[in-house]
Amino acid sequence: MQMARIQISEMSWVEIREALDRGSRTVVFAVGANEQHGPHLPTSTDSLIGEALASKVTRKLGNALQAPSIIVGCSEPHMMLPGTVSLGPDTLKSLLRDYCLSLARHGFKNIVILPSHGGNFAAVREVTDELNRSLKETRVVAYTDLKGLLSSLAEYSSKYGISANESGAHAGESETSMVLALRKDLVKMEHAEEGFVGSFDDKIELFRNQGVTALSKNGVLGDPRKAEVGKGEEYLERWAERMLDFIRKELDV
Repeated sequence: MQMARIQISEMSWVEIREALDRGSRTVVFAVGANEQHGPHLPTSTDSLIGEALASKVTRKLGNALQAPSIIVGCSEPHMMLPGTVSLGPDTLKSLLRDYCLSLARHGFKNIVILPSHGGNFAAVREVTDELNRSLKETRVVAYTDLKGLLSSLAEYSSKYGISANESGAHAGESETSMVLALRKDLVKMEHAEEGFVGSFDDKIELFRNQGVTALSKNGVLGDPRKAEVGKGEEYLERWAERMLDFIRKELDV
């Protein structure tokens, strides 16, 4: 049995109108990035993960649609390594604002933003608060607890005897496992190598002020060498469930 189409980028305006008329008034989209992810992962890593999460969450919600992902974000700490494309925070906020206003104008009552890149969380949080003050008929929600997200990913990895520092904040075991599960053809495990494996919390200001290479010359925060497809599938599923629990509490859906 073919699954119902949920991505509005693959639907005509007539199909979208019909879905809205049937009550599909919740729309979900991811906000990723295009930035270096070490010598072994593609620059699209955050966006690949975000797109997959948005799809899982949309289907699990039911009676919802998925809008196109935003695939660039705030990536200044990675700009010293080629392939990174970075937006300023004000640019991203302006983009998010116009994006959400467009969706609200077409009749969506619930807009769910799923940031899959840590550098976007602050801008997403600010815009979400602003839109909820100004929109009367639409609610905007976004999960923006970055520390909570990183700790939950580390918790998932610990089941396999992998430390939080190996799981990593960027291109470590957890992200590498997820990309293996999604696009194994884009992962070069023969080039996977340990990066910074200390406490990222202790170095976050150095990271923000001097960039990723102040911590790791190869751009990796973690150790990706224990990554596996099966782990990645589990991480994605558990991350999606965490997002789903948050959304249902916020929207009562």
